[in-house]
Amino acid sequence: MTERLLVKKDIKSLDFDELKEFIESTGEKAFRAKQVYGWMHQKLVQSFDDMSNIPKSLRGRLSEECFIESTRITGKQVSKDGTAKFLMELHDGNKVESVLMKYRHGNSVCISTQAGCRMGCRFCASTVGGLIRNLTPSEMLGQVYEIQRTTGERVSNVILMGIGEPLDNYSNVVKFIKMLSDSNGVNISQRNITLSTCGLVEKLKELADEGLAITVAVSLHAPDDVLRRQIMPVAERYSIQNIMEACRYYIEKTGRRITFEYSMMEGINDSSRHAEKLARLLKGLNCHVNLIPLNPVNGRLGKRPGIAGIQQFKLILEKNHINVTIRREMGSDIDAACGQLRNKDKGGKLHESICEK
Repeated sequence: MTERLLVKKDIKSLDFDELKEFIESTGEKAFRAKQVYGWMHQKLVQSFDDMSNIPKSLRGRLSEECFIESTRITGKQVSKDGTAKFLMELHDGNKVESVLMKYRHGNSVCISTQAGCRMGCRFCASTVGGLIRNLTPSEMLGQVYEIQRTTGERVSNVILMGIGEPLDNYSNVVKFIKMLSDSNGVNISQRNITLSTCGLVEKLKELADEGLAITVAVSLHAPDDVLRRQIMPVAERYSIQNIMEACRYYIEKTGRRITFEYSMMEGINDSSRHAEKLARLLKGLNCHVNLIPLNPVNGRLGKRPGIAGIQQFKLILEKNHINVTIRREMGSDIDAACGQLRNKDKGGKLHESICEK
């Protein structure tokens, strides 16, 4: 932790009520909080000096007591389909990845929630090197803001599916979601926010009680515990039955549909038998299955199946009345998979992975 974080306040991680309380503690009127918040979260300024309608005395005090967290782009790759991959450097030199995907309905950004990851999924490059630290709300917001600032285009959808396990950074992630959707800030609808998790059961239930309107995507990748334990270490702690119970609780509490991410790995989890098992597991559940053709990782588990096998798997789920789609591949001609650009930047062996937990 740098000296700066020990002696100064991370003002961009303060939600609106916290900022208001802080501003009032300086003797200023409450309306100044709305102005300062708007400068950071709507106009996206990175210096107190740029807050032109704030008194010079207040700007001076803010500079003495606070800092505005900045996230700097140090690498960028752009695909022929318009997908852009950004390598973001944090104040302490750690680097994370964010991806901009352009659709007809608007721009989506996939962000990281941790520097590294400790979940250890055997097919994923994001876990190489383990977990370094959690990201703050300001560092997560900074990824969205920096892409908006760089492109000059509004982001309308945010996906927490980059490096890290969001529910392993629970309090910061929940605060980030609330600040991202605050009408005083960038005001992205919670219905346009997706959180992907490998299934931390207690935290998933806790999330259900938050009253958020986000979409939750559970990285399942196997229809039974035996297989799931082989590819995801977290399955040693949480059984599929535990996860299904938590998902049912989430659906009942929020009224929101759950998405299940299922990475297709040739000869491992892609047979008709696996599809039938998955259909039985999800029968009657308000859910959607997203089949993901695996991006192979050098030195990691799994190969991508052929499209015919993936289509057959999809057909079996559909015959069993399970809503299912095959994820559209974007940015295949760049290092757009989660963890790939970061690992390349470290000067190590090039890795490629899906953007999953």
